[in-house]
Amino acid sequence: MATKLTVLSNGSLRVDGNDFELVDAQGNPYGLAGRERISICRCGLSKNKPFCDGSHKGHFEHNAEAFDLPAPKPAAPVTPPTTPDAGAAPLA
Repeated sequence: MATKLTVLSNGSLRVDGNDFELVDAQGNPYGLAGRERISICRCGLSKNKPFCDGSHKGHFEHNAEAFDLPAPKPAAPVTPPTTPDAGAAPLA
């Protein structure tokens, strides 16, 4: 099963799959004990962050409805550095 992320209305971000890893800011993996479904806190109220513990109930409202993001802006072209003319004064 491919990994699927589901944004739940008034709740967490649910992760389903059998081949995913959750790591902290330093790249250290969380021990998920073989779970194929976890819920990530979106409200900031969980005492077990980053995992959801249900603390959002009655305190977090967000009607999850999918929408399309605009296309990313193209990267600005990179201008190569200019080199002095062969006849120019030497750089100090």
